[in-house]
Amino acid sequence: MVELILLTVSACPNAAAFEERLAAALAGHPPVVVRRREVGDEREAAEAGMHGSPTLLIDGVDPFAPPGQAPSMSCRLYRDAAGHLAGAPPVEALRQALAAAGHD
Repeated sequence: MVELILLTVSACPNAAAFEERLAAALAGHPPVVVRRREVGDEREAAEAGMHGSPTLLIDGVDPFAPPGQAPSMSCRLYRDAAGHLAGAPPVEALRQALAAAGHD
């Protein structure tokens, strides 16, 4: 079973949108548990592999972080296929990341 962890900071303005899109990406697939973890400081962010809030870890890996990206607690923005910025990745990008991790 794939492990999904959503890392956020307190009162992250994009957490709800991310959760909605993740739920849409998971719809129609076998049930999976999404753990939510609130990160409180930079040390914890680095240890957890957080690259901004919100960050999704799939089996401990952030599929949206470029190699070498530094840990961060800042608000995170994601680009869609057209290059527009949003506080969560598009549903299709989440589906692709889940499929790449073996959650078809």
